[in-house]
Amino acid sequence: MSSPTATTVAVGEPVAAAAPPRRPRRQRGGRGVKRSGLAPLLLLSPAGLVIIALTIVPIGYLIWMSFTDAGQRMLFTGEYDVVGLQQYRDILTDPSFWKSFARTVGFTAAMVGGSVLLGMGVAQLIGKVGRVMRLALTFVLICAWAMPNVASSMVWGWLFQPGYGVGNWLLTQTHLFGDVTDTNWADRPGLAFVCIWMLIVWQAVPFVALTLHAAQSQVDPAYYEAARMDGASEWRVYWTITVHFLRPTLLLVTILSIIWDFNVFNQIWLISKGGPDGATSTLGVYAYRNAFVSFHFGVGSAIAVVTTLLLLGLTAFYVRSLVRTGEEL
Repeated sequence: MSSPTATTVAVGEPVAAAAPPRRPRRQRGGRGVKRSGLAPLLLLSPAGLVIIALTIVPIGYLIWMSFTDAGQRMLFTGEYDVVGLQQYRDILTDPSFWKSFARTVGFTAAMVGGSVLLGMGVAQLIGKVGRVMRLALTFVLICAWAMPNVASSMVWGWLFQPGYGVGNWLLTQTHLFGDVTDTNWADRPGLAFVCIWMLIVWQAVPFVALTLHAAQSQVDPAYYEAARMDGASEWRVYWTITVHFLRPTLLLVTILSIIWDFNVFNQIWLISKGGPDGATSTLGVYAYRNAFVSFHFGVGSAIAVVTTLLLLGLTAFYVRSLVRTGEEL
């Protein structure tokens, strides 16, 4: 006995195709489409206005100022002349600019190398200690990372002050360097560079270490077990497995560190003010001296534009590496 809702089809009789589902009708006038298209713009407009007001407008004004001879006359009268590319020709033919550029490259290489290598060591240490020690070490790293660079630079300067600096006293107690109690680190080029290097590396290691530790924790432990069963040493395991899987993260961390360290200013200015005799004067200090010490705002703007163009190349390389890393994952 068949169900009352069943349909009986004779043998050899063609079956009618099912009717396609009807598409939902659009609202008259396309109001739904317009609303869905305007909604993202309305949601993004507050952030867009802030970016325009705080980023795009100042950058545009900076570029405009680089084509003028704005200086002290502008401060009192508001007048300045448009000189075209004259400011760029002046700084590109100034030996002080190229010395500052070379010094910046050397500073950046030393700081990035130190922060990445020490960060790799600290990341490996975090993975080897127990849970309690790992939490304590992570907390200390976050505290060091969260400290404002102005406050940390001032404290760092006090540590190495001649006469009463704790750092000088501790070095004297080791009897390795003699009596350095009255040594002024900022008055000697080599010591000023070492002091600034230690400060910046100390501030950069937490980010590098925590980032690499997070990436290392995602590596499958089976790789380590297989390598140890084959008789590989710990150094071989680290360089063959850990560094291999950390290569994309290492690349991105290194590029970010280059961009950040290339723009270092606060630490250098607060500790040595670019001295002694310009030994620690980087492009940031060179631009600051021209713009806010000598009141050559046009020259300072041109230096800032050139520095930005140099960093755009690094940023483009960073974005390209980021996209490639995303495709490989």
